[in-house]
Amino acid sequence: MSSNEQKAQQLIAEAEKKLGPRGFFGSLFGGSSRVEDAIECYQRAANLYKMSKSWIQAGSAFCEAANLHLRSGARHDAATNYVDASNCYKKADVNEAVNCLLKAIEIYTDMGRFTMAAKHHQSIAEMYESDAIDLEKAVQHYEQAADYFRGEESNSSANKCLLKVAQYAAQLGNYEKAIDIYQEVATSALESSLLKYSAKEYLFRAALCHMCVDILNAQHALERYIQMYPAFQDSREYKLIKTLIEHLEEQNVDAFTDAVKEYDSISRLDQWYTTILLRIKKHLIENPDLR
Repeated sequence: MSSNEQKAQQLIAEAEKKLGPRGFFGSLFGGSSRVEDAIECYQRAANLYKMSKSWIQAGSAFCEAANLHLRSGARHDAATNYVDASNCYKKADVNEAVNCLLKAIEIYTDMGRFTMAAKHHQSIAEMYESDAIDLEKAVQHYEQAADYFRGEESNSSANKCLLKVAQYAAQLGNYEKAIDIYQEVATSALESSLLKYSAKEYLFRAALCHMCVDILNAQHALERYIQMYPAFQDSREYKLIKTLIEHLEEQNVDAFTDAVKEYDSISRLDQWYTTILLRIKKHLIENPDLR
């Protein structure tokens, strides 16, 4: 055991002593300073555990401090310590990290601090995205984050979260949901001279999702997208979609593959595009009569 861990244990023992055998409520009879001193001991212990990289113990100590803050009515301080706890647990126990952030979110929403709540829902989504690998839960938290951001008029942050929802919805096979979001965000982008150019990508993604469902719908969607954004017709993305639809109608798998390769040689396709295009190609192979 390191010296920092030993000091941390001593501080926790000191905190428990200050709270007394009856805990928090018993310590209130000795004056609120006893509770404040105990909180300080837990916080100092947590930081010593952090220095030793004892992440579970650090998270637990921050949680104890947060619980005491909450009981004494210091809600903002409690939320801050729950976030501190989450940051520690994140390095060792993702589920506990999520639980701590949910407690912080509950406090922030009760206080009307929806932007803070949104940011923490976003953090939870990122944990489910990269650490716990649960895309459905990631989608839920990105949606909640977007909802709170939009309520606070943080439309750029809301759209960023919604694009994540669309990305994973498509990966999970919920193409209609993905299409709705990509079209919504594209419409929003077209209202801004700074963001207008990015609409091309969102319409491209929406069209590919349409192709996963129905070729005729994809063709009708392309016509609507040109009306929405006439410049889209001159883009390489639009031309690729048109070409792919032609090859699908001709049931020409090789030409489909070549068209994708040619596009990729100039504009690299990321993992999402590759996944969706492979699904469309597989659907063509398994269902040759798509017309």
